[in-house]
Amino acid sequence: MAITQDDVSRVARLARIALSDTEQARMESELNGILGLIEQLQAVDTTGIEPMAHPLSAHQDIHARLREDVAAPTQTTGQRDHLMANAPANEEGLFLVPKVIE
Repeated sequence: MAITQDDVSRVARLARIALSDTEQARMESELNGILGLIEQLQAVDTTGIEPMAHPLSAHQDIHARLREDVAAPTQTTGQRDHLMANAPANEEGLFLVPKVIE
């Protein structure tokens, strides 16, 4: 599938972008180049290749870096008070911050 000048004009109009004739020609060329790269990627035979859950899993043991998603134990009142001692202002166990929206 190739992008035409009409397609570029329509997309520019929808995006409310003013393009000169030279810019339209350049955009047509660039978009056709992008579509060509996508067609090349789709043409690659990937049968028998297991999908990766994370791009780093091909190079590193990603499971060692990501922790399991489990609920943390509830903190005691003493632990919360210890943490809240660092806050410049707090009330009933909540951090108080300056109002930024009026």
